[in-house]
Amino acid sequence: MRGLSLVELLVATFLGIFLLGGLLTLEQGTKRSFGNQNLLTQLQDGERLAMTLMAEVVESAGYFPNPALNTLNGSLPVSAPFVNLGQSVYGVSNATAGGDSLTIRFLTASGDGTINCVGGTNTSGAQVLYVNTFSVVSGQLVCAVNGAAAVPLVSNVQSMSVLYGVKTNFSVTNTSADSYLTAAQMTAVDWSNVNSVRVTLVFVNPLAGQAGQPATISFSRVICVMNKCGVNV
Repeated sequence: MRGLSLVELLVATFLGIFLLGGLLTLEQGTKRSFGNQNLLTQLQDGERLAMTLMAEVVESAGYFPNPALNTLNGSLPVSAPFVNLGQSVYGVSNATAGGDSLTIRFLTASGDGTINCVGGTNTSGAQVLYVNTFSVVSGQLVCAVNGAAAVPLVSNVQSMSVLYGVKTNFSVTNTSADSYLTAAQMTAVDWSNVNSVRVTLVFVNPLAGQAGQPATISFSRVICVMNKCGVNV
């Protein structure tokens, strides 16, 4: 007589299960959101690291120490794959998996702090020529220095494409690029007149498979070669 009826117990049990289900749904949603945010943060860190490393190297293309003792042509001789004296940029167009490759060279003095593509600097006590080759292999952005084994830099990269900002109109007295060409479109003369490089990296989307999410995400940046950059319009 003083207890609860069966109907009241059933109602109380139903309300408890309903509230518990809502709590579990909220917890799962929070966990999923945290996981997605963590994956996107990792993607952004990968994009930032990749472009920072590539920018540091590309901006140094053609660098040589002490212009009182060195010249561009003397510092960067003809040497495969570079076909011109003083040429500091070279690339290969590749339509297969991994995409294009990009090669940058510059001469360093011991202790000048100029980094190569794997983060090393010249502490040899003498001048060192660095040839840095970026490519994408097995889902990783890698770089090889002076023909050594390639070092992985960033993961989850599907491919890389590169366009070269070239000055072709020499009637205009500036150093701005007026054309962006693929490596396959470049001529021997063009390789000596690269003023900027447009790099596009295609990353695997960590949220692929979720509703409305693409399989990949592209990230692009135009990088100046030394102090030459811009588009002549």
